[in-house]
Amino acid sequence: MAATAKITSKGQITVPLQVRRTLGIGSGDRLAFEESANGEMRVTPVRAKSPFARYRGIGNPGFGSGRRSIIRRVRELRGE
Repeated sequence: MAATAKITSKGQITVPLQVRRTLGIGSGDRLAFEESANGEMRVTPVRAKSPFARYRGIGNPGFGSGRRSIIRRVRELRGE
């Protein structure tokens, strides 16, 4: 994929939609710029949390995710 962006007088750029979709970034996300040994720049998204966080707990059949499911399950275990 090849995409270009123009730099404004303030040093800002607009990341092309195609690149934002590929990187999985949106408004407010951060990007890291790293220079490689051959002088090329690498752009990578800075992730504060794991991209797999939303899948946590799906391997527990019968035990849903979220606060309500946890409270319900604890009450079932207590016999309430």
